[in-house]
Amino acid sequence: MTEGTREIDRPLGQSARKRQGTPRRRISGGALAASLAAVALVVVSGAVALREKPFRRIEPVAVATPGPATQTPAPAAATPPPPAAAPPAAGRPDGPQIIHVQPVETGGQAGIVVRDPSAVGQDLSVAHLPDKALIEDSETGPLPIRAADGRRPFDVYARPWSGARGARVAIVIGGLGVSQTGTQEAIAKLPAEVTLAFASQGNSIGRWMQEARRRGHEIVMQLPLEPFDYPNVNPGRDTLTVAATPQENLKNLRRVLSRTTNYTMVMNYMGARFSADPTAFAPLMAELAERGLGYLDDGSSARSVAPDLAQKDGVPLAVADTAIDVVQERGAILKKLDELEATARAKGFALGTGSAFGVTVDAVAAWIVEASKRGIEIVPVSAVANDPERR
Repeated sequence: MTEGTREIDRPLGQSARKRQGTPRRRISGGALAASLAAVALVVVSGAVALREKPFRRIEPVAVATPGPATQTPAPAAATPPPPAAAPPAAGRPDGPQIIHVQPVETGGQAGIVVRDPSAVGQDLSVAHLPDKALIEDSETGPLPIRAADGRRPFDVYARPWSGARGARVAIVIGGLGVSQTGTQEAIAKLPAEVTLAFASQGNSIGRWMQEARRRGHEIVMQLPLEPFDYPNVNPGRDTLTVAATPQENLKNLRRVLSRTTNYTMVMNYMGARFSADPTAFAPLMAELAERGLGYLDDGSSARSVAPDLAQKDGVPLAVADTAIDVVQERGAILKKLDELEATARAKGFALGTGSAFGVTVDAVAAWIVEASKRGIEIVPVSAVANDPERR
């Protein structure tokens, strides 16, 4: 064997061995290696070609809606015209229309106040906070006053209601502030639609007023007026009397009004004699008109001149149909409440008054649940008042 070559004997069959003289083939090492590599390449390629190819398997494709980042932007559409404005309510301007210029003679800088007359009431989330525009500072405390733009405490502090034409019942529970426990229970148990009246003789009235307003109640201030048999029957300090001068009565009135804030009306506490005397009553009603407050007559005196004076001075007036708890017994109170319902169905509304006794509070809370199922709407006292400025 020469260098670089080798001899390969190939096994031959019998017929081949008979052929003598056939030369043996000599294959070089480089050619052999190339041949083996080619064979190996063919084998490997065949194996690759024949094996399963998962990356070529056809799978169903889910078509997803392209997201904002890949979505081809559509041609910009024409900007739609703004919606037509709603027609203004009857008797009310459309949008902010009233402009009030503060005169420089008041001592402050001149300014312009633009007011939207459709937004008069107070947001219930801040109902416990007095509106500074409705406050007059005095020696005895904050006094209610009409705002420079004409808004009244009667409007701003009123609790909203539906405005529907169905049967309405207003219930005013008085005497709050006298008993801490009774006041707390009345505020906690009575629905927000019930109006709460605070006694001027009460304690912590400011704190209880804020709690009542946070819970959505409209509130009233009770005003001590002279009854018959005074002073044997005495409503308490700061009582307005027939014998007092108008200046003395107004001084007592302002003391009472400054006990707290955020109320819509004042309500007589006793006062059968005082309310029957037009000379004594007239300065009181004129003061309420100036301050933008309403007057609630408990209806206990048929001789009251409050309706005539309120009409004359333009004061919102509500007169109670009945006292619901003259007899402090649950059955009797429920019967009176049923009478209120009948009155409301007959004339459209009814107004009842009561005191913050435990039996009264429980009976009223239970009755309201049932009356609401019968279609009676419980409303604040301002909703049943006759307001000359709203005619």
